[in-house]
Amino acid sequence: MSKTILVTGAAGDIGRALCARFLADRNRVVMLDRDEAALQKATEELRSGEALVSAVADVTDLSSVQMAIAEVQARFGPIDVLVNNAGAVVSPTLASTDEAAWLADVDLNLNGAWRCTRAVQESMIERREGVIVNISSANGSGIYGYPAYSAAKAGLEHLTRFLAVELGRHGIRANAIAPGSVKTQAWKARVEANPEIFERLKKWYPLGDICVPEDIAGVAAFLVGPDARMITGAVLPVDGGLSAGSTTMAREFCGAEI
Repeated sequence: MSKTILVTGAAGDIGRALCARFLADRNRVVMLDRDEAALQKATEELRSGEALVSAVADVTDLSSVQMAIAEVQARFGPIDVLVNNAGAVVSPTLASTDEAAWLADVDLNLNGAWRCTRAVQESMIERREGVIVNISSANGSGIYGYPAYSAAKAGLEHLTRFLAVELGRHGIRANAIAPGSVKTQAWKARVEANPEIFERLKKWYPLGDICVPEDIAGVAAFLVGPDARMITGAVLPVDGGLSAGSTTMAREFCGAEI
């Protein structure tokens, strides 16, 4: 049975992959992003007729979110699935993070997800069904730079558990996906400066590879589907084993080939 799925940050690489996968599974998809030009381009690339609609909104602005979702629901009906994917980073270290950078990272990566959830949860409660998928990060549980972003993602994972516990009695499930490094345009400047950056990163991943956006989309498709009906409150790593441990570090510790 098709669902109406709202994806935030939909104009980015992961957002587009999420939308493409949901459309391929015959769902109705709402692409939400604050970058109107990028959103229009992404919508044109996906070209799915009436199954796809876009809405311009800034998840750091509650009224913007509420207005966009109200317009979408008037056209498509209630939102069945919310995917909180919008996110970005500002400062890589504590030393480079001032108050403005800290607040910006937290507002986008944590508060934005809360705002969008707030805008759809009452409708889900009334219908006694709904799914929320939060796109977190390996940074939510490990130290890989970007302190404000990481703290926000840790908060997002805890918010996921609160949603699962408090909304479960209304038939609503909430889970999070925690990717490791993902090959997206966000890496463009670093790749231009160092074309070997991904090869250097691979050594820290037990699978010896880096995620692509479609890896995240595939797991999201599972979480919104019927096979995941008893999964809620989970944070699922999609990180090539990064959070499990590192053979590179293990070799140094034990002095043996692993």
